[in-house]
Amino acid sequence: MKFFLSFILLMLTMNAMNLEPYQKRVEQLSDEEKRVLIHKGTERPFSGKYTDEKSNGIYTCKICDTPLYKSNDKFDSNCGWPSFDDAIEGAVKRVPDADGRRVEIVCATCGGHLGHVFLGEGLTPKNTRHCVNSISIKLDEAKEKKDEALSYAYFAGGCFWGVEYYLEKLNGVKEVHSGFMGGHVKNPGYREVVGGRTGHLEAVEVIYDKNKISYEQIAKTFFEIHDPTQTNGQGPDIGSQYLSAVFVSSEKEKEIIEKLIAELEANGYKIATKVLDSSEFYKADESHQNYYKKKGSLPYCHSYKKRF
Repeated sequence: MKFFLSFILLMLTMNAMNLEPYQKRVEQLSDEEKRVLIHKGTERPFSGKYTDEKSNGIYTCKICDTPLYKSNDKFDSNCGWPSFDDAIEGAVKRVPDADGRRVEIVCATCGGHLGHVFLGEGLTPKNTRHCVNSISIKLDEAKEKKDEALSYAYFAGGCFWGVEYYLEKLNGVKEVHSGFMGGHVKNPGYREVVGGRTGHLEAVEVIYDKNKISYEQIAKTFFEIHDPTQTNGQGPDIGSQYLSAVFVSSEKEKEIIEKLIAELEANGYKIATKVLDSSEFYKADESHQNYYKKKGSLPYCHSYKKRF
């Protein structure tokens, strides 16, 4: 009798949440997944797999695979659950709790429970925190790169704040993210990298529209906004994490960089920039994104100098 009542309750909940088209997937959920996604429970803080995840991709609904959040909007809130300051337009629905204290967030497609949204905390410029249960979502690292018009490039030229500042000004560049590449530690933190313990370089990820700007144009600008001849860092920032490097993702990119280096050396520059294979890029936390724009100041160790 108890099992029968539980089954009836589950079916009623599924119908109310528009889960009927996904019944087979619901049946495959674990008891804990059902507790959170269907019965609106909450997983324990700091227990979810995505709390500290920094990989790039799109977070989708565990039940219906609807894209919900972009990794670009994820930030470290230290609250114990994955936090996002924005959602993909139309993907997440807000529902006030019955007690009026909080606002629940659910998948707009199937109604699966995601967590709660909080406003006015001042943690990011958007002043919004979607507090999401890891168990409610899946990270698809391939989805972010499905737009064929967009390409990705990776550069390291000292403090990533300055490199980001200049490259994001280029027409055709959609976004620039500050982060880390080239080390041996997964999900490194800023203090670890600055301490030289992970082998990473401060780097930027440049997302650009290849129909509007070429990889070579971006690379030329990179060589003109920092000193590619400095061997021990960049300006006053000294250390292995501040070395000049280009992380190439193809033979074509490698050929372009080597050609540009050859041009510079033919003009008398002794280039110290390393050409390395790209590896996993780890986005730094939100406090390091658009740093100079937030501060309203200019880079202290980067400036433009025409070299081509």
